[in-house]
Amino acid sequence: MKILASGDLHGDTGIAKKLAERAAKEKVDLVVLCGDITFADTSTDNLIGPFVKKKLKVLLIPGNHESVATADFLAQVYGVKNIHGYSVKYKDVGIFGCGGANIGLMQLSEKEIYDLLKKGFQKIEYLKKKIMVTHVHPSDTTIEKFTNIFPGSDGVKKAVEKFKPDILLCSHVHEAEGIEEKIGKTRVINVGKKGKIINI
Repeated sequence: MKILASGDLHGDTGIAKKLAERAAKEKVDLVVLCGDITFADTSTDNLIGPFVKKKLKVLLIPGNHESVATADFLAQVYGVKNIHGYSVKYKDVGIFGCGGANIGLMQLSEKEIYDLLKKGFQKIEYLKKKIMVTHVHPSDTTIEKFTNIFPGSDGVKKAVEKFKPDILLCSHVHEAEGIEEKIGKTRVINVGKKGKIINI
């Protein structure tokens, strides 16, 4: 299974178009957007459309720049899935997620972040492979060292340690784009705006 994951588009339609072209060219099975798709809840046009036009499957979560309502709106209009607090199964891979962050417009408490991830995880925990999708990064990680503004999330870290997903896809800290590290056996990837192709 091949995934193109990206985040922090912030309303940049040019990036959305480039990512969609890359996803189609690379013949990915799935596109995962890790939040901050819009810029402060505005500019919703032509961000999901380019992927849908190329008949790509898309999963998304809100970031700290859009509300759950905006993520739901984008999912509904384009026929894609918002996995904030939910999960989906593709082949034998379970994907669960939580958007928002512990800072910004779409602020959640650490308990809310953990509880939403737990809710999604419980539906797919029987599957062999699991991917967790968040906007914010876990606390006490290398990613956190790239920013003085955005603290990592204790809720995300607790979820990684408890649920042990194979991969955690996140974005949020632009300066840490492309950074990969490990928490236990979980591969933590800050996918960034340019996007990252992941083979499962």
